[in-house]
Amino acid sequence: MNAPARDIRGVMISVGEGRLLLPNASVAEVITYSDPEPVEDAPAWLLGRVRWRGWRLPLLSFAKFAGWEEEAGSYGAKVAVLKALGGNPKLPFFAVLSQGFPRLVTVAQSALAETSRDNLPAGIHSMVMLNDDAAAVPDLVGLERLIDEALSQPA
Repeated sequence: MNAPARDIRGVMISVGEGRLLLPNASVAEVITYSDPEPVEDAPAWLLGRVRWRGWRLPLLSFAKFAGWEEEAGSYGAKVAVLKALGGNPKLPFFAVLSQGFPRLVTVAQSALAETSRDNLPAGIHSMVMLNDDAAAVPDLVGLERLIDEALSQPA
């Protein structure tokens, strides 16, 4: 028995010149950007740690990570706090730098089309079009693993 297609709620996050499309349920909160605490010997895409509800969360620049462009926090920047899916008790959340406030979108099956899964940068599951917006669907579990590895490097 085939269930009818249902719309889901998503979040479109601007990262540099690109966009990420995430399920709304993966976003815990959106906070105002503040300068992160540096992480010694971290890769350039790991901007540091930001404080959130008693946690010190790793802050990722997805644009730098994917090799799209340089991206730094600036006036109007936001931080999307994402729920980690990998089950690592040391990394229940992580944060992604966003240019401006993420926007809620309705993701209807009829409005979503995958455009590519080939030759994509690390951390990207696929590229899609949602209506007229191109976006990357990130590999959240893969990102968590890379963040954990970067934080576990000996100083």
